[in-house]
Amino acid sequence: REILAIIPPSFQHPESTGVRLLLDGDVLISGKFAPEASCRLEQEVLVQRVKRGHLSVSLSGQAEDGSPYAFLPTESELLGALAKHVGWIIAKREALSTKRNLERQLQHADRLAKIGQFAAGVAHELNEPLANILGFAQLAEQTPGLAEQVRKDLDSIIKAALHSREVIKKLMIFGRQVPLQKTLVDLNQVIRDSLYFIEMSASRGKVEVRTELAEGLPAIMADPQHLKQVIVNLVVNGIHAMPGGGVLTLQTQSFNDDVYLLVSDTGVGMAPEVLRQIFNPFFTTKDVDQGTGLGLAVVHGIVHAHGGIIEVESETGRGTRFEITFPCSH
Repeated sequence: REILAIIPPSFQHPESTGVRLLLDGDVLISGKFAPEASCRLEQEVLVQRVKRGHLSVSLSGQAEDGSPYAFLPTESELLGALAKHVGWIIAKREALSTKRNLERQLQHADRLAKIGQFAAGVAHELNEPLANILGFAQLAEQTPGLAEQVRKDLDSIIKAALHSREVIKKLMIFGRQVPLQKTLVDLNQVIRDSLYFIEMSASRGKVEVRTELAEGLPAIMADPQHLKQVIVNLVVNGIHAMPGGGVLTLQTQSFNDDVYLLVSDTGVGMAPEVLRQIFNPFFTTKDVDQGTGLGLAVVHGIVHAHGGIIEVESETGRGTRFEITFPCSH
């Protein structure tokens, strides 16, 4: 805007000069720009040698002798210099923005790596005693003549141990301690297999599960068990986001060399400050006894381990939509 403001006063007839900058589809105007003016100058705005728009100057009016105004050669040179300056400013700003984004990503990756190492270590330490608790509780449950209350208590111990084992499994996956076993996979079939486990939970929550699976979907190179974890985690999150019921939709699509998985719900949605943190490990909006905050961190890790990309859109009161892109395997 500052550059545009100095152009009219720098030209021979400032009162009849207008400037327009078209940049990436946005328009800025300074002075009396007349798009229909017959006397116009225009320069491309290049950023890193890529055309991003153009800088135009219009000149209206006529001299006292009735002849139309015309631009001076020096004015054309000035406009060229200013167009280059605009491109340089944009390139510098974008380079700075890219640098900051890369620094944030590196810091995030480093933090995730450290947390992953810690989580994997904790999981290893807990695995053996938990296996003993589970094993001895299952043996004790088989003892004949147990009192009913003792049997109920043992059953509670077994359920708690099995739940803890699932948490440890998530920790191991998050810490990359469970290696991927990739094979050619039909994503549609993995979705069908995964929904078998959560249909009861969905019906209890009055959630309608819809599937829109594209026919002829290309195979992807992936670990089917890890993909099931991705799907189940996203579906369970969607069900929890619709406490009063709603619609959960799973879609698959393919385009060029990519396969897409889209999971959307009609739930409560997320505020921007929550959305920014959902993939951070141990971040959760649930009560302490209702969630570990590992579900979406595990989803994020699995998707990236498969060379994929996960994106999310959400708005408070209007639901959430996850889009996952997997590269096809030819």
